[in-house]
Amino acid sequence: DRRGIHFLAHPEIEQQLHDFWKANPPNPDASDTTPSHHWMHYTDVPVLDVEKYGDGKTGRGNWDIVHTIPYCIGVLRAEIAADNPRKITKAIAVILLAHYLGDIHQPLHVGAEYFNEAGEPSDPDRGAPGLGDEGGNALSLVQNATAERKRHYYHSFHAYWDLDTVRNLTIGTPDEVPKEERENVYAPAKEKVIADFVANEPKNWRTPGDPKTWAEQWANEILPIAREAHTRMRFEHVHREEKDGRVFAKGEAHEIGTGYLDWSTAVVGDELHKAGWRLADLLQKVL
Repeated sequence: DRRGIHFLAHPEIEQQLHDFWKANPPNPDASDTTPSHHWMHYTDVPVLDVEKYGDGKTGRGNWDIVHTIPYCIGVLRAEIAADNPRKITKAIAVILLAHYLGDIHQPLHVGAEYFNEAGEPSDPDRGAPGLGDEGGNALSLVQNATAERKRHYYHSFHAYWDLDTVRNLTIGTPDEVPKEERENVYAPAKEKVIADFVANEPKNWRTPGDPKTWAEQWANEILPIAREAHTRMRFEHVHREEKDGRVFAKGEAHEIGTGYLDWSTAVVGDELHKAGWRLADLLQKVL
């Protein structure tokens, strides 16, 4: 597949990645027995009220990110056989952990908003029925105009946190750079950010206890930020939608006031900084 990622110098790892994908296919028939690898990147804890991961059931799953990180740790510790049903070998476990550590430090990979039939935020963990926004993937984001920037519309609230905030952190603008300029713009900017992260120890990055407990601790740590990411918004045109067998809440998230871009960029900088140090610490402890 020319569209896929290939490791020409490491064909055995490429084969292991293919095996992992086949063992965890993203299809409508996914279940706890044969989970979708998509599930492993997130958990959707309701953010309307102050809540920790262990306080409820909504949005959590046996193969969400909070469960998959310790599974990978178990493989690296040889507590779980490398030839396991999920086809997570030691090499794949390292690759996944490098990715998941970034995911779990992105607030919309952990918290989600839920809405009732009237399009108002609700908390299913407290008895109020509601449909989730799929971690912000089903919400568009509208940012208000400032003196420096005109009113801006983002197709996906989630993608804004994944991409636009990182661009703003690295190159000083959330806007995409023309394709022909990207390498010259992004490469030196990323190198500078990485060098700063490596040279300066972040605050409050150490995690106590057994590494298998860390994922839940990290989820609990970022949930208040996920909640603030939503409380800084007002929601409009929220309605029920169905697609590919999924039922979810679709609508728009409108910034309240201004300053969301600066705030979210600072959050992403802090979280990526901690994620890198935590990944290094985790691998040192389990390899």
